[in-house]
Amino acid sequence: MPVYVGGAELNVATALANWGLPAKYITAVPDNYLAREITASITHRNIDASQIHYSGERIGSYYLPQGTDLKNNGVVYDRAHSSFAGLKPGSLNWDTVLEGVGWFHFSAISPALNEAAAAVCLEALQAAAKKNITISVDLNYRSKLWQYGKLPVDIMPALVQYCHVIMGNIWSAETLLGMPLSPEFKHGDGNKNIYLNEAKLVAKAIQQAYPNCHTIANTFRFDAGEGIDYFATLHSAETNYASATYTTESIVDKVGSGDCFMAGLIYGLTQKLPFQDIVEFAAAAAFCKLQQMGDATTSNINDVKKIMQTNG
Repeated sequence: MPVYVGGAELNVATALANWGLPAKYITAVPDNYLAREITASITHRNIDASQIHYSGERIGSYYLPQGTDLKNNGVVYDRAHSSFAGLKPGSLNWDTVLEGVGWFHFSAISPALNEAAAAVCLEALQAAAKKNITISVDLNYRSKLWQYGKLPVDIMPALVQYCHVIMGNIWSAETLLGMPLSPEFKHGDGNKNIYLNEAKLVAKAIQQAYPNCHTIANTFRFDAGEGIDYFATLHSAETNYASATYTTESIVDKVGSGDCFMAGLIYGLTQKLPFQDIVEFAAAAAFCKLQQMGDATTSNINDVKKIMQTNG
């Protein structure tokens, strides 16, 4: 059984570090040999691990059938009573954690663990907002984690109100934020324009509900035999953009492609690339990850650009 060190936010940090941006990762792990080995592996990726919090007794893990993704029914989460799940408000000094930080990213997986973890996320976001730090969120929905008596829509809106950049898809926006899809929208006919139009409508609704948000991105990944078709959209207050459709007849690993897209989005925005270039870079980065084993991408900038050129 292969074992990988990963997780949504760490996967984003890994990609950004690969692409030459400074990245810091904050989590909680026990103070033992295995945790120190994991911390060393994170540092080896050129990620600042100095603010990792040592507490508790367990490292969260999950088990996944090879070739599937984290929305698959076969995934088994073993994160109860982990160090991260045991965090409480006040556990972390956010002034210290956020020192020198210009961008704070989190995913919807973190507040899915329990109510205390959600409260820690809120504490972090409030601290980041006070420091005028750009905040982004990945609306990744994991139904098997939301098991503590709260629906995602009961928790996520209070967190997302602080976000400037929101990434996900039209279905996660519906589940986590309560953004309804159009009554006439029909999933499954393969018409890209239908999805592009629905993404535009959902993005507009998000911008109206969350005035701090200036950029929204949606990804679309559809099975095509043994392979997939992949494209993405990007929305600002004024304009809507769409990537080319990336197609492959086979994939190696679905895990982490969304995280890689999120990293591409952050990279493009921080480098002030044109919006069309941002969505193409992010989509190509995500598509590139589908041919790599493990949670995090190993691609560099040139690898991503090569995928973009290959797809025109």
